[in-house]
Parts: sequence; C-alpha cells; structure tokens
Amino acid sequence: MNVEVFRTYCLAKKGVTEEFPFDEHTLVFKVMGKIFAITGLERIPFSVNLKCDPERSLELREYHPEITPGYHMNKKHWNTVDFTGGLTSQMLHELIDHSYDLVVNSLTKKLKQELEQL
Repeated sequence: MNVEVFRTYCLAKKGVTEEFPFDEHTLVFKVMGKIFAITGLERIPFSVNLKCDPERSLELREYHPEITPGYHMNKKHWNTVDFTGGLTSQMLHELIDHSYDLVVNSLTKKLKQELEQL
C-alpha cells in the first residue's frame, strides 16, 4: 500500500482530518481531534505509526517482522508498520481500522455523539 492509498483509506473514515502539526513532513490523521495514525512522508520504506491494543501489539510483533514498537511513540500502545513489506492489504486495513476504533472507543460521550451525527 502506498501513501496515497493509505491517505484515501484514512480520509474515508467518519470524523477524520489530516494535519501537519509537527512539521511539513509528518502527516497525522485524527478522528475527532485524537491521533490514530502518523507517517513521515520522507521515510523510506513507507511506514506508519498506528495505535494498538498492548496485548495484540506483542503478538503482532512476534509474528510479523514488518511490525515493530512505535518509533518515537509510547511503545506499549503504538506500532510502526512497514507498509512496503509482506503484509497483505487486508492486514494493513485491519491495523488501520483497529487504531481508529481504539481511538473512537476512548472518546468522551459528547465526542462520540458528535461523531455519530457526522
């Protein structure tokens, strides 16, 4: 999956915005103002930091060399995923969805209601 396909997939999700809050090279995707995906546009190979359940993170890292502890992130809750490796598109979509869902589930009741109304 390349950066444009990744970007399109993320932006198709309800309540998602894209920003460059850190610098012009670090693309951040947020749902209702909360980060669920970060990528460095100049990083080669193309990789993305995605939020992940801590127990699932350990399992994924054990079985997939393309998934490592989150670069410059809390390594318990974030993974860096190599999008150019051997992971299938289906798996990459599942990882993006999981990150998005974790953030949505942690939103306040008010933000969840706002998201539902979009």
